[in-house]
Amino acid sequence: MELEPNPSVELTTNGVGPWRGALPTDERYDPELLTAGDSRNVIDRYRYWTIAAITTDLDTTRHPFHVAIENWQHDMNIGSIVRSANAFGAATVHIIGRRRWNKRGAMVTDRYQHVLHHEDVATFVVWAAEHELPIVAIDNVEGSVLLETVGLPERCVLLFGQEGPGLSAQALAAAAMIVEISQFGSTRSINASAAAAVTMHSWILQHVRFDG
Repeated sequence: MELEPNPSVELTTNGVGPWRGALPTDERYDPELLTAGDSRNVIDRYRYWTIAAITTDLDTTRHPFHVAIENWQHDMNIGSIVRSANAFGAATVHIIGRRRWNKRGAMVTDRYQHVLHHEDVATFVVWAAEHELPIVAIDNVEGSVLLETVGLPERCVLLFGQEGPGLSAQALAAAAMIVEISQFGSTRSINASAAAAVTMHSWILQHVRFDG
């Protein structure tokens, strides 16, 4: 009996089963996934690929913005920010402070996303200067400008703070620009991971062309 084609991930959001038919010989494919199936949260084109192959392919399309997060309180939002950074094609995610961070919200996207650790803000600032990347801090503090009214640099580091206290004074002092997201309700601030996603998407709208 002829086998049906391998299903599309769009039709099988919980993953795909074992490969049907003759196994591909392309080295990008993972033999174990081909045999057992692929339940990972990856787009259709990456089904059955190895982690290394996915990462290498993503390296050809990553955008020139980076994302940095201060990690002093083991904030659970960090994982969600890493996931959004992967979704929006950030070059690298920088963890400042504690090396360990809560990865649950990342949904294993950190396996495909470059993540770099910096011991403290001073070390991070030196790295950014060496790579000629201006630091754009996101926080609703005095002197900030509205994200919706400012042009984000194409090459930059978007810097986010902890849920609650926001960015440290040292981080704010190192920023070339401080921006805040417009809000229209009663809450003083929005969730840190939500703020990160909004800011990254704003960068996308400013710097990515959508043809057709």
